[in-house]
Amino acid sequence: QVQLVESGGGSVQAGGSLRLSCSASGRSFSTYTTGWFRQAPGKEREFVAAIRWSGGSTNYADSVKGRFTISRDNAKNTVYLQLNSLKPEDTAVYYCAVRPNGAPVSGARQYDYWGQGTQVTVSS
Repeated sequence: QVQLVESGGGSVQAGGSLRLSCSASGRSFSTYTTGWFRQAPGKEREFVAAIRWSGGSTNYADSVKGRFTISRDNAKNTVYLQLNSLKPEDTAVYYCAVRPNGAPVSGARQYDYWGQGTQVTVSS
């Protein structure tokens, strides 16, 4: 069992930056591949980024490539998502999720545990 808590969300103007954190409790977090997803009002949850458990492989949605960076610190049981050059269309609730081992895939159904989410609001 893994419990996830997201933090770092907030309100920023377009062009600004935020760093989201996903902190995990439970054993063997370092063996879990972690993904970030987001859901805007009235829209389906969408993939943002993912990082392999070892940190050696990452995957990004086209809409965030070059602007967002995912990283992890297994010693701290934490995965980060650095959000730069934010746009109003990035406004959403951001969730982290984990799956045991495996590739950093984009399918939400392939992730087993989810956090409660953190709100990111970008104003123009």
